[in-house]
Amino acid sequence: MAQSGKSDSTEKWRRIIKLDSYLEPYAPILKRRAERVSGMERRLTAEEMTIAEFASGHEYFGMHFRDGGWIFREWAPNAEAVYLVGDMTGWQEQAAYAMEKDNRTGVWEIRLPAERLSHGDLYRLRIHWPGGSGDRIPAYARRVVQDPHTHIFTAQVWRPETPYQWRHPDFRVQVRAPLVYEAHIGMAQEEERMGTYTEFKENVLPHVVEAGYNVLQLMAIQEHPYYGSFGYQVSNFYAASSRFGTPDELKALVDAAHEAGLAVVMDTVHSHAVTNEVEGLSRFDGTPYQYFHGGARGRHDLWDSRLFDYGKIQVLHFLLSNCRFWLDEYNFDGFRFDGITSMLYLHHGQAKAFTTYDDYFDQSVDEEALAYLCLANKVIRQVRPDAITIAEDVSGFPGLALSQEEGGAGFDYRFAMGVPDNWIKIIKEYRDEDWPIGDIWHELTNRRAEERTISYAESHDQALVGDQTVIFRLIGEGMYYHMHKDDPDMQVDRGIALHKMIRLITLATAGHGYLNFMGNEFGHPEWIDFPRVGNNWSYKYARRQWRLMRDPNLKYHYLSNFDRDMIVLARDAKILETPWPKLVFEHNEQNVLAFERQGHLFVFNFHPANSYTDYRIAAPAGKYAAVLDSDAGIYGGHNRLSPGQVHFTQKHPEEGWHFLQLYLPTRTAIVLKAE
Repeated sequence: MAQSGKSDSTEKWRRIIKLDSYLEPYAPILKRRAERVSGMERRLTAEEMTIAEFASGHEYFGMHFRDGGWIFREWAPNAEAVYLVGDMTGWQEQAAYAMEKDNRTGVWEIRLPAERLSHGDLYRLRIHWPGGSGDRIPAYARRVVQDPHTHIFTAQVWRPETPYQWRHPDFRVQVRAPLVYEAHIGMAQEEERMGTYTEFKENVLPHVVEAGYNVLQLMAIQEHPYYGSFGYQVSNFYAASSRFGTPDELKALVDAAHEAGLAVVMDTVHSHAVTNEVEGLSRFDGTPYQYFHGGARGRHDLWDSRLFDYGKIQVLHFLLSNCRFWLDEYNFDGFRFDGITSMLYLHHGQAKAFTTYDDYFDQSVDEEALAYLCLANKVIRQVRPDAITIAEDVSGFPGLALSQEEGGAGFDYRFAMGVPDNWIKIIKEYRDEDWPIGDIWHELTNRRAEERTISYAESHDQALVGDQTVIFRLIGEGMYYHMHKDDPDMQVDRGIALHKMIRLITLATAGHGYLNFMGNEFGHPEWIDFPRVGNNWSYKYARRQWRLMRDPNLKYHYLSNFDRDMIVLARDAKILETPWPKLVFEHNEQNVLAFERQGHLFVFNFHPANSYTDYRIAAPAGKYAAVLDSDAGIYGGHNRLSPGQVHFTQKHPEEGWHFLQLYLPTRTAIVLKAE
């Protein structure tokens, strides 16, 4: 069996070279990496189970009610004594709550009668190790709560009398081109406070559905001590953040999304963990290297976090089981893996420009981390063949979004992270009339042909304090003074026009999917700033002002209308189900770009001053109807084009090719459908 696995892995790495011939010089490294993955899998499963069966640590470790009583297990090899302490012990060590250690495995265990623990009880572990001791929250804790007065985090027994009953337990993803709505539960409400799972379900989910998106991506679900980390400094990997509500309320949200036909993808952070010792995994059993690398390799100085040791069996058990847990327990439909660049390289991608293939095959690559990502995708695929996995990698690492059968890491999609950076560069560095149309087209379509990508004009990153959203870069202070629909303002008019065009061209050229961060679709006017010392713990900028979008007297609803119709068009016409747009026309000086995709002709005039009449655009012979016009009044435009206008091609009298003659107003995008 072992020999068969090696042979199979050899075949797979050869397949990726056939797809990308530039990888040929690195064949020995690709072979070694493939064999590392298969070897790691054999090491974990002993060839006696599937990797998904191995990834079931959440059913063994942690607190469970089994056979009429409680059983609790924890891995702490360096510990000399471990006690359960909490409400049931008066927070004191008691002999009846002392755990027993299996010295061979380093696993501690205790069994308790049913009456010893009750739903809602708070508890921790008190761990003694050579030279010290301390309280710890169990690594596999499924419920962690924070005291509103002391702000102390503790684990909580969660066993309600009536477990949540799924209404749509068999939901399966049927998305061919993900249109992703990225959202943060806590800041999704209008008031200056933290939102909840239930409020999101009732108030925001209907908007996501109406706006036409088919995938909901939820941030900050795993418990994190510091709210302002945006959920990217995780302490408790198996606990849904209690600051937003209960586990059942999160399940109800996922259930409601499924009922509406939305797949739900979770942001997962397996690239690093908080340095917190009581709340997190750092120095859990008194050693700095239990879950993490020892020394400098175990710390990410820029992020002030701990870095996992992906070569250790127990760590792989913890992380792979974590992938399965969220699928099993909460019916999530996949994951967006954060910080993959940091995982893949020992330099974490810091101050690194990836310019040659050598950068992907030198000594800086953490091949154990790469092997973990391959196995994580395999676990997810075995548990939920329909699941979606997305890689957040800025380096362009080859094969990430390639199936494992083709020699890749197995992600379904990767983010086109250079696109939003390029939009920022263009807005900052170029006069409107000098926008480099050819460069824009290149950046929007520059991707690996064999891998699927998700594009976006901006995500949450561009909205954080210290940066600016696209709309704020375009309009500036006019956002505060000139957004009433009866208040004409040239800067606001410019911003609204370009905001629509930027988003449409990003979507229409996307490889296989598109992402939007909540509120950006209607030009949310302000940045994101979570409560912190520097803002006197204010929630003013940690919310979404939905009323602005709903107010017919303000201009925000124009952008919302456009985003909705743009998304619905892309979804219903299956624009992204053909992988490549075909360039039809490009003119840098006139700022005009046209391309065809899925029977639709997209024409953009980015010029700020020049409208063009009778502009010739090559097109297959036939009849074309306008199906989207960014200049329409419903989108805050100037109604310079007739609604639903029909165009017929003409034949060039001398050269014989066919073309359309179009009126292209300034800063306008038109979508024509061949009929």
